[in-house]
Amino acid sequence: MSFRAGITARASGVPTGVGLGLRGAFLAEVDRGAADGRVPFWEISPDNYVARGGARPARLARIAERFPILSHGLSLSLGGLDPLDAEFMAGLRGFFERVPAPWHSDHLCFSGHDGKMLHDLLPLPWTTASAKRVAARVREVSQRLERPMLVENISYYLPLGCAPLDEAAFVVEVLERADCGLLLDVNNVFVNATNHGFDPLEWLTQIPLDRVVQLHIAGHEFWDDERRDLIIDTHGAPVRREVDELLAWVVERTGPLPVLLERDENIPPLAELLAERDRVDAVYQAALVRHAARAQGAA
Repeated sequence: MSFRAGITARASGVPTGVGLGLRGAFLAEVDRGAADGRVPFWEISPDNYVARGGARPARLARIAERFPILSHGLSLSLGGLDPLDAEFMAGLRGFFERVPAPWHSDHLCFSGHDGKMLHDLLPLPWTTASAKRVAARVREVSQRLERPMLVENISYYLPLGCAPLDEAAFVVEVLERADCGLLLDVNNVFVNATNHGFDPLEWLTQIPLDRVVQLHIAGHEFWDDERRDLIIDTHGAPVRREVDELLAWVVERTGPLPVLLERDENIPPLAELLAERDRVDAVYQAALVRHAARAQGAA
């Protein structure tokens, strides 16, 4: 049994297909039923709900009665040096008691130091020492939350010097040492490959696809529209064709997965976002057809 199959077998109600991030811009519309029957799941960041009152938690509870919910965090700073925040971890556990999710994910980065949040996803040194430290942290989070953990590959904009590992090898070492899953962001792979001059497909061939439990896909924008020499992972534009192709390449080899279409900037009206979801879903469904053909050919 693959790692992915083991996680999904132990969890209940694991969705597949192309879902969306549940954003405040359209939370009330979704609560009223505007997306019923159109989205297989919603992904939320519990960081925005822990220790928060008002209407938002009640709306999420009603939505969770009708849709599967996946959980994706922003604040754990898995590569950081500070101890895990005990109060925040307790809040996360309490959140999952109210809104069950089959796993929790966060980024393979550091985002805080000395008790201060930097509000960015900053890259880690690609070393075995760093991989060991992050893996221990991932295992600790999984134990304290009593659910599997996934780590997400990030986009980065500056080279990290002469590290002994490359990014893909570092990701693999963390996955194996932590015995965790990968939330594979194919847009981040494309952004890094374009900015730093490597082949995204070659990067993907180094990743153990049986550890890919979820996918992220998003749009990006140029830092300078005239020079067009650096792209930024803004989640603020439609998904580009090249990123569609990476999504399809992965799904053709993994089969059904939950795929999250991210939109965090320039959020369009919900109807427009649902249309983009449908377009990405057509790419996903075509890849599933090819996956079935590959499986039949191998039988």
